[in-house]
This record gives sequence, C-alpha cells and structure tokens, in this order.
Amino acid sequence: MPDIFTWVPTVANLSGTATLLVRKSQFGDGYTQRAPDGINNRSSSFNLQFVRDAATISAILAFLDAHAGATAFYWAPLLREQSLFTCETYSEPTKDGNVYTISAMFDQTFDTTSAS
Repeated sequence: MPDIFTWVPTVANLSGTATLLVRKSQFGDGYTQRAPDGINNRSSSFNLQFVRDAATISAILAFLDAHAGATAFYWAPLLREQSLFTCETYSEPTKDGNVYTISAMFDQTFDTTSAS
C-alpha cells in the first residue's frame, strides 16, 4: 500500500491545474467532435508551498527523497478525494529566522505499479 503524505501545505500559496485529455476530430465544415480520452482523462498538478520549522521541513524532504520522484504516494488536495501523486520537482529549503520554506510540484498519477 502506498504511503500517505500527511503534511498540510500553506494554503495562501497553493495552486493547482486540472488537465482534461480530449480527442478531437475536425471536419471541413468547421464542426469539431470531442470525446474524453480514456477512463482517467482528468489529471491534476499542484504547486505546493510548505512554511514550517526545521524538523518538519526535514521530514517532508526525507519523505520526498525516499519516493525518489518515481514511487507514488497518497495525498488529498483541497475539496478532492485522496489520490495517487508523484513529486519529481521540489525546491531546496530557504530560511527566514527559525522558519524554512520549500515548494513542491505534485503530479497526479494513475500508475499503480509505481505505488508500493
């Protein structure tokens, strides 16, 4: 069973994008026919920011490093159900006083073979 990412991002800087895969057929009279492409035609990516103490940021970094961008984990976006995600890109921490900040890009995946 995949691990669960339990840390809550800073809501003020949370942003996400939904991508819908659609097959299109363009006809000569200007008509376009559209249909969803596959059973998982909707996927999401989230740019997350975490502003926390050193111990919490270190734990998040250890979690992301352990999954190495290839192993999926569960995470629940705002107003959505828990889904599988991977994280291939995150920033190195910056420090402001006793607070550290990192950003991470979570990409939804449907590949259950990458979840262990």
